[in-house]
Amino acid sequence: MPGPYAIPMPMLVKPVLIACLASLALTSPVLARPIGAEQDDGQRAARERRLRGQNLPAREIERRVIPKMPGAQYLGFDYDPEHDVYTLKFLRNGSVIWVEVDGHTGQILRRMGS
Repeated sequence: MPGPYAIPMPMLVKPVLIACLASLALTSPVLARPIGAEQDDGQRAARERRLRGQNLPAREIERRVIPKMPGAQYLGFDYDPEHDVYTLKFLRNGSVIWVEVDGHTGQILRRMGS
């Protein structure tokens, strides 16, 4: 039989779990970063370059590329500020297709997938 000052096990689980998760979040920069932060950084960089006149707007790139992908569903884009490349993603017949586009000229650089 436990002593008079013993804490029942179910009452200990929640505080211990919270303490463990908090310490993990504080010590791990990957887990501490908000989900989708990389995408936000890319979108911010794309916007800054567009405002400086270095890039075409994402909507203009979409306007040029989407018609060249008949029968494919457009899923969205990512932007790589290091290489100034938009990657538009499409879905056709269950397969993903990536189309890389130069952010400055709007020219299609390459297609991957089928």
